[in-house]
Amino acid sequence: MNSPVVAEKTGVNVIMLKVLAALLPAVAAYVYFFGPAILVSITLASVAALATEAAVLHLRRYPLRVYLTDGSALVTAWLLALSIPPLAPWWLVVVGTLFAILIAKHLYGGLGNNLFNPAMVGFAALMISFPSHMTHWTAPDVLAHSHWSFSQQMDFMFGGISPADSKLDAITMATPLDTLKTQLHLERTVVDIQSSPIFSMLSGKGTEIIALFYLLGGLYLWQQRIISWHIPASFLAAMFGTAGLFYLFDPAHYASPLFHLFAGGTMLGAFFIATDYVTSPTTPLGKLIFGAGIGVSAYIIRVLGGYPDGVAFAVLFLNSAVPLIDAYTQPRVFGHAGKWFDGRKE
Repeated sequence: MNSPVVAEKTGVNVIMLKVLAALLPAVAAYVYFFGPAILVSITLASVAALATEAAVLHLRRYPLRVYLTDGSALVTAWLLALSIPPLAPWWLVVVGTLFAILIAKHLYGGLGNNLFNPAMVGFAALMISFPSHMTHWTAPDVLAHSHWSFSQQMDFMFGGISPADSKLDAITMATPLDTLKTQLHLERTVVDIQSSPIFSMLSGKGTEIIALFYLLGGLYLWQQRIISWHIPASFLAAMFGTAGLFYLFDPAHYASPLFHLFAGGTMLGAFFIATDYVTSPTTPLGKLIFGAGIGVSAYIIRVLGGYPDGVAFAVLFLNSAVPLIDAYTQPRVFGHAGKWFDGRKE
């Protein structure tokens, strides 16, 4: 082969398409354990994201076809939809998506210019503004005290109408992380709490399988060289190590490291959210620092903070530090030991 050899760059649309494909197994598991309502949330978020993107691009006089087909808005929509309760009212999904695309993305100049992960900004805005709506997580079918048909779920999502013979509490429950946090405040031990039916071998019934599929999807992205290993590995290692230290100190009041790896948004955050190209560091060392910072921060928020799952807030916190991390982790330019001026080292 004649030189020079230039590798063909992978387009943004191909990268985003592979990210969406990597999420599909987890979405399928979500539907299996918790019902098809999540598909409606994903559809609502996708439509809202594309509509908002098109409107802003039109106002900015950008070519619609180029930017609407790059897939970035859809990835933001899917990640946000997978982060909020599947039975959330339709307007909650739309408001969160609009906030993510309009404020977190285009207010900073569009794709490539945003400082914070748009999906996590949307999630944080909803969590702070509508906390009660963000706690109605659907129980797995095997644990629900009642069963709503798909049409009944749609009546609730779009009209707020519950079946006459069943209340919302009959098909929803607190998440394993929320249950653990609440019950620990009541002076119960971890072993006693995890004897509840909502817990399984690793974390929660159904949720641990979804987390496993996020892990497999993330490994697919790594195998395809869409992401590098640095952020997920340092994220999970820091989460595991921090949780392990607390667990060794007092196993009666701190859950095992494996529980924290497969509970909440750990796997989704490690492989699909923290690895966002725009809002993460560019240097290998910077990625390791960034991932470890998220892992430690997320655990501290979970255990000592006011929120049961701190992944989103940890990601946003470390997003703000990315410029500083990049500035202090730049490798030395090959052949240069320092700056020189007029033959003298500065």
